[in-house]
Amino acid sequence: MTAMRQLVGEVLRARRMSQGLTLRDVSGKARVSLGYISEVERGQKEASSELLAALAAALDVPLSKVLLDVSSLLEVEEAAEAQIASISSITPGDVSASAA
Repeated sequence: MTAMRQLVGEVLRARRMSQGLTLRDVSGKARVSLGYISEVERGQKEASSELLAALAAALDVPLSKVLLDVSSLLEVEEAAEAQIASISSITPGDVSASAA
């Protein structure tokens, strides 16, 4: 499973890039170091709720929307993992019986 921090980073990066903003732009607006934002976007650092709020404000998007986007990605990932788990529980006997 992808770490939650990676999903948060993916959402923040996608939002920033869709607005044509650089890390420097967001850094200045959020008053957070460029390097730290970069680490958050790459999933290397866990963002606090205060940092998430500052980044969402800098991106001019409600924090609830950022979290909803993260939740949607997590839902897709969990569904894919559940499907993979159900496929890997199939035994060779199950396959030949269903093919007949």
